[in-house]
Amino acid sequence: MARGRVLVTGASTGIGEATARRLVADGFEVIATARRLGRIKELGRQIGCEFCPADLTDDDSVANLMKFLALQEPLTALVNVAGGAIGVDPVAEANIDAWQAMYDKNVLGTLRLTKAVLPMLRESGGDIVFVTSVAAHEAYRGGAGYTAAKHAEAMIPQTLRLELLGEQVRVIEIAPGLVKTPEFSLNRLGDVDAAQAVYRGIDEPLLAEDIADVIAWALTRPRHVNIDSVTVRPVAQATASLFARGGTSQGELPSDDLAAADE
Repeated sequence: MARGRVLVTGASTGIGEATARRLVADGFEVIATARRLGRIKELGRQIGCEFCPADLTDDDSVANLMKFLALQEPLTALVNVAGGAIGVDPVAEANIDAWQAMYDKNVLGTLRLTKAVLPMLRESGGDIVFVTSVAAHEAYRGGAGYTAAKHAEAMIPQTLRLELLGEQVRVIEIAPGLVKTPEFSLNRLGDVDAAQAVYRGIDEPLLAEDIADVIAWALTRPRHVNIDSVTVRPVAQATASLFARGGTSQGELPSDDLAAADE
């Protein structure tokens, strides 16, 4: 028998994709969702998971996803991975549209789906995992738009845990540090060379599979155990903006913190 049915967002790439792969390998039934149908359809073919496209920033799209879920066996877990960063503008030069887009993706998208799925998980006594970032707990130069969005996102699980006290829903936050994924830094910086430079000289940044491993571990703890919040960094990272590059300490580079999940 399956270990449970898990909806994984942002499953078209990066941490979301790695999580879907890991959970299927561990015996879970997985429903993968992301905006790019072609990506999750291919993922479904490769690992045998179900899939349904959705744009979590759109009410109608989420409603269609919920219609799909209503036709299936009830969920036992939701893993909120989808999100992302745009740019590294200082506050004095902030791009308001970019800030709005980051808030919509990281905060309102996460809220929209969590709210929609919550009744199902309250009934089943399920789990909700929020993949945030070290940027949800720290600040760094050039990152205010992203850290503001991630700090706001982190308030959802922290508040939800208070509101669900006494119920059997586990609320879990995983806050990754520097994770080397194919698209996150490229989407943020818009340039291949700049994206590659983020990881240059860093000995063994985290990989998406490392975060998937932590998510799988959290979901498989005994039911009386709740992993409230876990921060996961590579050994070469001390803070959101302080790294060991080439064996020496370097910090405060504008694009240093690429810690959140990618969509």
